[in-house]
Amino acid sequence: MERILKDKLPNGHFQDVLPEHKRIMQSVRGTGNKTTEVRLRGALIRAGISGWKVNYSSVEGKPDIFFPGEKIAIFVDGCFWHGCPKCGHIPKKNTPFWKTKIERNRQRDKKVTSLLRKQGVLVIRFWEHMLAHSLSGCILKLVELIETRRTTL
Repeated sequence: MERILKDKLPNGHFQDVLPEHKRIMQSVRGTGNKTTEVRLRGALIRAGISGWKVNYSSVEGKPDIFFPGEKIAIFVDGCFWHGCPKCGHIPKKNTPFWKTKIERNRQRDKKVTSLLRKQGVLVIRFWEHMLAHSLSGCILKLVELIETRRTTL
């Protein structure tokens, strides 16, 4: 755990955690927001959109989906982890830690977006809830942006 996050916890550790809650938290394994990303990739395939790469590490921030020819980076931001203003929340337990963690994620997102834009990359960020509630709308927006980039680059 990063020093800045440890500094937000009493004595640098989580305290007063019930055994049941500890067991649950220890069993949580990150999946990298895969279900939402898979949903988006499936929609791209069904829409016949091609030319994209997954988790493209050659670009700053390792976008979830990247269109190299069009220079379009797509990030799927989980509502909890990235602090969605609509449905994100800060847990009541260990609030200072979680507030710092989520704020650092948001700062990193802004930095990556800024760096990519300076390189001429179009950055699109979809909130998790957007893909859950309006996947077709997200795909329509994306198709429009891809077509525009293909004609202007």
